[in-house]
Amino acid sequence: MFFKRQYWLVLLISLLVSNLASASTLLVMGDSLSAAYNLRPELGWVSLLENQLSESNPEIKVVNASVSGETTQGGLSRFKQLLSEHKPSWIILELGANDALRGYPLTQTKSNLETMIKAAHETDAKVLLLGNQIPQNYGKRYTEMFFNLYKELAEEYQLAYVPFMLKGVALNKALMQADGLHPNKDGQPVILNTVFPELEPLLEQR
Repeated sequence: MFFKRQYWLVLLISLLVSNLASASTLLVMGDSLSAAYNLRPELGWVSLLENQLSESNPEIKVVNASVSGETTQGGLSRFKQLLSEHKPSWIILELGANDALRGYPLTQTKSNLETMIKAAHETDAKVLLLGNQIPQNYGKRYTEMFFNLYKELAEEYQLAYVPFMLKGVALNKALMQADGLHPNKDGQPVILNTVFPELEPLLEQR
């Protein structure tokens, strides 16, 4: 009886170790748009994604490292530590809007994103890049440059890419908070529906 119990204990430990070894991490690196700004965290699109994956891909752990107000420079300063700590297999990179809203030089924004993409690729992590748009009152040239920099990065580094993460949300007042910049709770599932079709094929690549 002792040996039988010992056998099952060893088997259980082996299964637990195997499950841990096969577990993979998805890191979300974003700003307030991914940090459920002014909402309960569980209402944000990242939490909704985590709930969805818990059913379809329970072996995937979601780490949301998004910070409201984050710029690409701030994200870059944290990025290598996050890579080292979590060793993600996939990264959703959603940064840059705060750079643009503050009028930062977009050459620096692009450079910061590029550095993060390169660092991710050095660890063999697969990157999904989320693009964004800013209001037209920032000037046609600046707004177009900002929108296009995501496409340029996606093409150069052959990334999975969502051109505008707030598609179907940003111009719908029923889905936006009063500030006109952040989605409300009803807008969060729409964001997930925009992001997930581009994310899903990546998750199949182990």
